Amino acid sequence: MTAELNFAATATLQVALAGNPNCGKTTLFNALTGLRQKVGNYPGVTVEKKAGKFFGSHGQLIEVLDLPGTYSLHGRSPDEAIACEVLLGERADTPRPDVVVAVLDATNLERNLYLLAQIAELRLPMVVALNMVDVAEARSMRVDPAVLQSALGVPVIATVASEKRGIIELKQALSRAVQVAPEHVARMPDAIEAAVKNISSVLMSEHPERRSSARAEALMLLAQPDGSPRLHAAGAIKTIVAAAQVSVKVAGLDPVSDPVEARYAWAAEIVERSVHGGGYSVTISDRLDAVLTHRVWGWVAFLAVLGLMFFCIFTVAQYPMDWINAFVDWLGGRVAAIMPAGELQSLLKDGVIAGAGSVLVFLPQILILFFFIGLLEDTGYMARAAFIMDRLMSRVGLHGKSFIPLLSSFACAIPGIMATRTIENRKDRLATIFIAPFMSCPARLPVYALLIALCFPRGMVPAWEKAALMVGMYVAGMLAAFGTAWLFKRTLLRGETPMLLLELPPYHAPKLRSVAVQMWHRSRIFVYRVGTVILALSIVIWALARYPRPSDPRAPASVAISQSFAGQLGHAMEPAIKPLGFDWRIGIGLVTSFAAREVFVGTMAIVHNIGDDSSGDNDKNMGAIQGALRGDRWPDGRPVFTPLVCVGLMVFYVLALQCVSTVAVVRRETGGWFWPAFQFVYMTGLAYVASLVIYQGGRLLGW
Repeated sequence: MTAELNFAATATLQVALAGNPNCGKTTLFNALTGLRQKVGNYPGVTVEKKAGKFFGSHGQLIEVLDLPGTYSLHGRSPDEAIACEVLLGERADTPRPDVVVAVLDATNLERNLYLLAQIAELRLPMVVALNMVDVAEARSMRVDPAVLQSALGVPVIATVASEKRGIIELKQALSRAVQVAPEHVARMPDAIEAAVKNISSVLMSEHPERRSSARAEALMLLAQPDGSPRLHAAGAIKTIVAAAQVSVKVAGLDPVSDPVEARYAWAAEIVERSVHGGGYSVTISDRLDAVLTHRVWGWVAFLAVLGLMFFCIFTVAQYPMDWINAFVDWLGGRVAAIMPAGELQSLLKDGVIAGAGSVLVFLPQILILFFFIGLLEDTGYMARAAFIMDRLMSRVGLHGKSFIPLLSSFACAIPGIMATRTIENRKDRLATIFIAPFMSCPARLPVYALLIALCFPRGMVPAWEKAALMVGMYVAGMLAAFGTAWLFKRTLLRGETPMLLLELPPYHAPKLRSVAVQMWHRSRIFVYRVGTVILALSIVIWALARYPRPSDPRAPASVAISQSFAGQLGHAMEPAIKPLGFDWRIGIGLVTSFAAREVFVGTMAIVHNIGDDSSGDNDKNMGAIQGALRGDRWPDGRPVFTPLVCVGLMVFYVLALQCVSTVAVVRRETGGWFWPAFQFVYMTGLAYVASLVIYQGGRLLGW
């Protein structure tokens, strides 16, 4: 069948890139579109939507949609379901593509051709990008594009997307006025073909506009179990499908497995004709995997990679973080110098600028994290890391794919939670979302540093003991995460421990341009999504800490905040938090740090009337805050900030969900308020109980 599409030079050609995971599809997308990309979400779901544009050889605008990677159109995960829905034209928010670029991995042609067989059944115009031909050649394997083109009946372009080889030819193929749909599809057994014919005839009568894809939809419906969402959506045709399934089974065939076997037989025949040479041989990837996936040396290499990453996040990133802090302080100072003192100045300086600055200061750490993640993905090591972690995570009911979101959460829980979209099973995805905030992000570091300094004044204990306590907070978070996951997977999210089916792609030299593009788009999403939420909440919290104003305008800041709405809330909280050793001032810090955890330090400075040091000496400011906190007393004269209280407060910050941005993102990813509310309640409850046990248990032991 041939489909002719006559596009004017000014019309937009809708193109979809489809292919298996690790076939180089995203690299090809970047090569075609460069920075002309837009990243968002498909409406109603949490699957990422990546689209880009470029001009074809004849001047027309071509819009490319990078579909989620999938091995089959019978997808189980949200990513795979979206790919199927877009190709079928079932999404009102996304037009059905005019042309599909089927991206094939030349080194795994038979497996990749299975998906192509399903796409070919849709009878959409198609161009094939035979990618990674350089890797195939390195394995003494040659795939003949001309033979492949003859077998498929569509243009086949040999490409090396990482080196931009074949990109011009691919653009030229897409720019042709006439696009050709596949001429050959996999032939099914006669009983299945007869059943498909009956179903497709009814589909065509009910939906004439979907005539070209009727056969593919009929095959999908035939393979659906009774009660499946797709079959339910088919409505009146359900009875016809049920009868067709019975007729297939009477013929001694299986409506699910036999079409799969027919497609693989078709793919094997094409491979036999088009692939020459090859065969198994020990590759560099095999030699590297002998070390990097070893039961012992694999862990050594994995921990070394993590150590380097965290060193860069917490050491190298400190320099640009200081520059951003200095810029925010300078900008606030300029506002204070230009504008007269008053509410508007305070709103801009303490609400808007300080609120936005509290987000932007962590951008260097986010960029470094995304750089490492992009580097690990581009080299192929990320799949090995997931394989190594699977041995540990399977013990708590998760699998290795949960590792990447948890790794991301060390920089910020928000990108970590967003990364759970690749997990197929909804229960596993929820379990990973629930534990991601336990990973200590950089926003907790100022709180840890302040409280550790209070526990152990300078010179009182060796520096390594303070460092050990800091590491202990990270370990406590990880233990809480794994323990909670173990509990959820045996109760609320009960289910079998999933088996990790993971392809280990060959190692590649990283392409820094691709990594840079990923860093750019991810960081832009982070700043937009997090910055808007924190900015709005910072203004709200500024208002809560600012109003109502004391009757005496000369009252010190500590009195003003005590009488404010935030102060009133802190006093109201004191009976509930007093069993933890926390007073009303700590209560205010707990409330204000819901916008961002590090706000706790600034809140303590305001509560104790410690103004900004114009010298910019952060050590001096921190020392003033520490001195003020050591002077806090209960009415009976007891100090508030004892070592026991400091440790309990640190553990509270490890376990509690003190981040409104995380709550907002969980709501977005889960599609409602139930799960974020549940997560907030159980994490806050766990933090409360843990702090209570530490404080009251310590007092019983005489500490």
